[in-house]
Amino acid sequence: MIHHGARRAARSLDALRRGWPVRITAAGGPALDLLAIESSDDLSLADFSADAPDILLSGERAVTLKLTNQRAAANPGPVRICAPASSHAAAFAIADPALDLAHPMKGPFTSAPTGNDPAAAAAMTLARHAGLLPAFFVRTASDDAAETAETQCDADDIAALLDSRRLAIAARARLPVSASEQAEIVAFRTPEEASDHVALIIGQRDATPPVVRLHSECLTGDVLGSLKCDCGPQLHAALHAMADAPWGVLLYLRQEGRGIGLVNKLRAYALQDQGYDTVDANLRLGFPVEARDFSIAGQMLERLNIREIRLMTNNPEKVARIEKEGVTVLERIPLALPTNKYNEQYLATKRDKTGHQL
Repeated sequence: MIHHGARRAARSLDALRRGWPVRITAAGGPALDLLAIESSDDLSLADFSADAPDILLSGERAVTLKLTNQRAAANPGPVRICAPASSHAAAFAIADPALDLAHPMKGPFTSAPTGNDPAAAAAMTLARHAGLLPAFFVRTASDDAAETAETQCDADDIAALLDSRRLAIAARARLPVSASEQAEIVAFRTPEEASDHVALIIGQRDATPPVVRLHSECLTGDVLGSLKCDCGPQLHAALHAMADAPWGVLLYLRQEGRGIGLVNKLRAYALQDQGYDTVDANLRLGFPVEARDFSIAGQMLERLNIREIRLMTNNPEKVARIEKEGVTVLERIPLALPTNKYNEQYLATKRDKTGHQL
């Protein structure tokens, strides 16, 4: 049974992607009417507000725009800036840091931190799960019928949506692959999300703990052969290592760009071309450095009746995260691969800023 609040939050996610207004309510703060800047246009903006509306930005983006003092910058929360743009294009230039070089002149702005406003914080979470920039046209909600948002949810509904995701095995089939002709693919589905996660079981299952790789989807690396990351080579090396072991399981998690989505990952690439590393690029976009949800991997292993694993990763944090989901990691297996001139800085950032043991 899906929680009613989770249904409301799912409808709000859909509305944001479509460029429709959403109202978020929360105990302890005013309700907010929101229109995602990325998915809206001048027409929907005019419908949303007759005057230039305020803009709600993530705390991280506010830091890059110098809208916070040093104390607030250490722990930034969402910031509301007052009537800064009269057109969608002008607002988008404020929202997207990848456009800063093309549109360097911004402000001065009149801004106000939202403090611990739960509705503003919930808006940032919704944006990330919708795959959108965390930036909104915003107005304080009123009872005026003409200003009623298309959908409405509560901040607690968003938490219910994330907590209620229950994966189920939807289909499975034999799938010979280049690393091993003895392989089976298992697809997992949850009612709350459109993306299906998959597991590829390599070899014949026996009583020994399998070699497991948690691999986050990377279209650019896995499919297109990008040299900017090591995802594609890691994927194929892991499959061949599993083929050499008694058996193994690749969990292919549909969490592109460490959980920020494909479009935002490409925006991060544009920021890297401007000189920022992967960590700084994510923060400038208004996202956490690590936004993936490893509870999905824990559920997949549970459905496969796997409780003990040998985890193939260079990231000790990944060991800790999957153990929090009730999985015992008996061994961490490193995955060492050569670098190239395009991904040397990327791998150095993983080593120096996110604790990867390379």
